[in-house]
Amino acid sequence: MPTSEDPNDDIQYHLEVGPDDVADAVLLPGNPERVDKITALWDDSREVASHREYRTATGSYEGSPISVTSTGIGSPSAAIALEELARVGAETFIRVGSCGAIQEGMDVGDLVITSGAVRQEGTSDEYVREDYPAVADQEVVSALVAAAERLRYDYHVGTTMSADSFYAGQGRPGVDGFRAAGSEELVDELREANVKNIEMEASAILTLANIYGLRAGAVCTVYANRITGEFRTEGESRAAETASLAVKLLGKMDAVKREHGTDRWHAGLSIE
Repeated sequence: MPTSEDPNDDIQYHLEVGPDDVADAVLLPGNPERVDKITALWDDSREVASHREYRTATGSYEGSPISVTSTGIGSPSAAIALEELARVGAETFIRVGSCGAIQEGMDVGDLVITSGAVRQEGTSDEYVREDYPAVADQEVVSALVAAAERLRYDYHVGTTMSADSFYAGQGRPGVDGFRAAGSEELVDELREANVKNIEMEASAILTLANIYGLRAGAVCTVYANRITGEFRTEGESRAAETASLAVKLLGKMDAVKREHGTDRWHAGLSIE
């Protein structure tokens, strides 16, 4: 498939997707291997592109059009994915991933739905001043909460910290026990500020979506609790199923908005 570095071309340089390849709503896992695990939950799907860390598939979930694109690890590649997906028409983005919890009472396998994020990654700094907030879209947060409730999954809603580093940037020791300045106090400081979890992509995705007037949110499965020391890769499909159902619910919200002639869904409207 011919591609160009020109962002105005139909076929995008990194993702190799075009305007007819993706749905309005796209799930964004990091690991390309998660694409197959996500699409296994859908009614149907087809892979439309695979290049570098970016795998894209499009299909339907309970009758709602939906796509998924893997972003690889970290905010730089996640920002590229959002940029190129937005250029071909996507308007809603939900990060689907794993995370480390930093509060007591958050068990491995629980979900964390991000309401906003601490921008401890450098990618979003290249777009906007550092005090610009990384805020999840209210409709996406509401849809994720409603989906988790309907699926009866344990979940937590709150602030996420997004780091650029899995080791030093998240307070872990490096090779031979190396400790970055401030890393030993990092988790405690975040926990005292009621930050719920740490991961590596959400804040850039939320920031770029807000800049471009798009909808975005994030839901992650807890793989580790940094307070208790527990770690297991458990409940991976819960975040994917919750995000997929949220896309369906967002479609219902949009239909209700059109019916009532309003631009925003709110608690006074019903999606039953």
